[in-house]
Amino acid sequence: MNARRKKRLALATALIGGVAAIASLLLYALNSNLNLFYTPTEIVHGKKDTGVKPEIGQRIRVGGMVTVGSLVRDPESLHVEFVVHDAAGGEVMVTYDDLLPDLFREGQGIVAQGVLIEGGKLEATEVLAKHDENYMPPEVAEAMGQTHEKLEYDSTQKSGY
Repeated sequence: MNARRKKRLALATALIGGVAAIASLLLYALNSNLNLFYTPTEIVHGKKDTGVKPEIGQRIRVGGMVTVGSLVRDPESLHVEFVVHDAAGGEVMVTYDDLLPDLFREGQGIVAQGVLIEGGKLEATEVLAKHDENYMPPEVAEAMGQTHEKLEYDSTQKSGY
């Protein structure tokens, strides 16, 4: 091989190696920031189709209904604990150390985002509550077995009388 071909080969090899390194770093960054949605049953028993359970330390989102009577507040701090359940009977304990949304209450659908610290315990960094009495996040509605249907109003409801 002459010097010119060796130089081109070295340049092509370096270019391919650089592109591979950038692609692997990009995939690693995307994978570490990925927040997968799970229902409480999927956290306890694994996904239906794959049986995959989230790993301890993994960032996830969990959605379901806040179990009535499960909310425990620390009177000296913002720390709260509550249980989230779904229609299939799975339950996950959620701990949170910040202000809860104004619309948060027991018996309501929520989505909590955080880190799984034990098999059935999530340390939440964010808790989202539903907007009004009719709205529920699509993932939570699917997990609870509910359907999203357009509300129909009659003439008296539309006029406000």
